[in-house]
Amino acid sequence: MTARFHWFLPTYGDSRFIVGGGHGLPAGVAGGDRRASIGYLSSIARAAEELGFVGALTPTGAWCEDAWITTAMLAQESERLAFLVAFRPGLISPTLAAQMAATFSTHAPGRLLLNVVTGGEAHEQRAYGDHLDKQDRYARCDEFLTVVRRLWAGESVTFHGEHIQVEDARLARLPDPVPPLYFGGSSAHALPVAAEHTDVYLTWGEPVAAVAEKIATVGALADRAGRSLRFGIRLHVITRDTSEAAWQQAAQLLAALDDDAVRAAQAGLARSESTGQERMRALHEESRSNGGWRDVRSLEVEPNLWAGVGLVRGGAGTALVGSHTEVADRIAAYAALGIDEFVLSGYPHLEELYWFGEGVLPLLTRRGLFTPGAAPGSVSGRSSGSSVPFLPAPSAAH
Repeated sequence: MTARFHWFLPTYGDSRFIVGGGHGLPAGVAGGDRRASIGYLSSIARAAEELGFVGALTPTGAWCEDAWITTAMLAQESERLAFLVAFRPGLISPTLAAQMAATFSTHAPGRLLLNVVTGGEAHEQRAYGDHLDKQDRYARCDEFLTVVRRLWAGESVTFHGEHIQVEDARLARLPDPVPPLYFGGSSAHALPVAAEHTDVYLTWGEPVAAVAEKIATVGALADRAGRSLRFGIRLHVITRDTSEAAWQQAAQLLAALDDDAVRAAQAGLARSESTGQERMRALHEESRSNGGWRDVRSLEVEPNLWAGVGLVRGGAGTALVGSHTEVADRIAAYAALGIDEFVLSGYPHLEELYWFGEGVLPLLTRRGLFTPGAAPGSVSGRSSGSSVPFLPAPSAAH
């Protein structure tokens, strides 16, 4: 089974160090040394498609730029990369969301993927005018996706739910193809919605055993609903020619953090209503509480899985750290569980994209876990005798 790989578009700015902010943290705390201009984001998008990535995740929230507008502009600056657009059901009507997806698909056929973000933080939802509690947000999401799916099927929809009411809704143009729905959520309210509606269930980067348990739970719910799902994982990566070089890079990222920044970020994340965020925080809780987080290896929660990013960043807080071979091994371990979509990122996003794309993807290709695209300049387009930057010769140690 070959896996699909996606990168990440840092629409809040980029840096050579960890950029704080993200899920669960207030607007204004994210921002890097590199401005999230269309020019810079385009360079990441073009590099990703040249290396054979399928798509790129664009986040949503008060801490970043709007995902719909940004990706619509980036679609004109790239050729085939798909955009995994994160959006929040309930902040717009399901009819408008279905129409927006159809319009995007008309102008960029086959290049739209949708990441459904129900919203784990009540304070941020209230800033957008949404005052539902967490349980009701998931109930509304269920109704929202029911309407959207029916509209995409070409139906004329009248729906009177507890949260969603539409009358005689219909799309003038249907999306072709219908964009797949990606969905993440670890709470008891989230999992049934994922099983009922989504195509790809996403988890943040937890240890292999925890991911296996989550896949089994969601898969069983989908079976009972008469559906089958694909599974994906969201991770950062730090990959180098040697393990020592990768951990040195992780140590440099850690050294740039100060106690006040970590304390402030964790205070904000502690208020999160997200079960997934709680699970991310638990991975580095012991190191934080005993003051040992300055030791880079103390945050290694299982071989090559590092929880250091989550010290100051909400949402995905773990990274695969190691040599190209070690990172490929960890990806293979997740793939063996049934994970076939990997949504990755790294600091800075442009440089780390090349470290991974030219260091790890060729190894995964040799193992039959990755089939690169055939675009000019992609990995598959290189001659067998060409050298791959960042990838040591076969005789070198990884």
